[in-house]
Amino acid sequence: MNLPYFLGCPSWNDAGWRGSLYPSGLPASDYLARYCSVFNTVEGNTTLYAWPSEQKIKRWAALMPEGFRFCAKLPRDISQAPDLREVEDLIRSFRTLLAPLGSRVTPFWLQLPASFGPARLDELAQLIETLDRPLAVEVRHAAFFARGEEERALNRMLRERGVERICMDTRALFSCRSSDPALLHAQRKKPRLPVRPAAFSESPQLRFVGHPELEANDRFLAPWLSKVVEWIEAGKRPHVYLHTPDNQLAPDLAMRFHDLLSARLPGLPPLTAPPMQTDSQLSLLGPPGQR
Repeated sequence: MNLPYFLGCPSWNDAGWRGSLYPSGLPASDYLARYCSVFNTVEGNTTLYAWPSEQKIKRWAALMPEGFRFCAKLPRDISQAPDLREVEDLIRSFRTLLAPLGSRVTPFWLQLPASFGPARLDELAQLIETLDRPLAVEVRHAAFFARGEEERALNRMLRERGVERICMDTRALFSCRSSDPALLHAQRKKPRLPVRPAAFSESPQLRFVGHPELEANDRFLAPWLSKVVEWIEAGKRPHVYLHTPDNQLAPDLAMRFHDLLSARLPGLPPLTAPPMQTDSQLSLLGPPGQR
């Protein structure tokens, strides 16, 4: 997929996408290949919660195209460790585990908890040196959003090392007032922090958590469309990840973002995918292992 930016969702293995992104009869083992035929990147949420097996990594490497980007999150036993200087062996083991994916893991992601504050920046500097790979960092401590010296110190450290600061934009999510359980769960789980558009490397990173009604996101997406165009025209290749409260409409919101961006970037290639096969067509092909 020859796009001037990377576009994707929080994951690829969502059974709720059957009948939309995935044909209703498509087995879960084929989700990744189908996802990669539409989008060119994905958030590596799965690695935050559990270390994948070597066999799983090899399977992913076989299915992900060379130009695909899997933004693997460093596992929680690394990112939430009491001292980031004491997890060097885990960092090296994780880097080795994902080696079969090669440049597809660019950048790694470090999602730090809200308890990680300015006093621990030396730990972060050590982790960056130990990882020795392209990295993007998401911070959640209030001091890093206060526009004071503590935030400037963080930004200086990241910029000097070519480490990206991930931008999380949850304004659309928190603009919604509803008693829907999925929405309330997302609002409890996601941080509500000021937006910090950053481009400290050639690959700015945006995580946008949207409103459950797709059209309601347009006014929140508008400034990001301008920013992404600006980044692309400056020769950067941004990453954009779209979420919805329960992520059932995440692919639809990602496609909507691309359509809106196409109106601002004439000539932008459309998202394409193979025709969706029906259940009867799939049955003619035989079991998944024989296709």
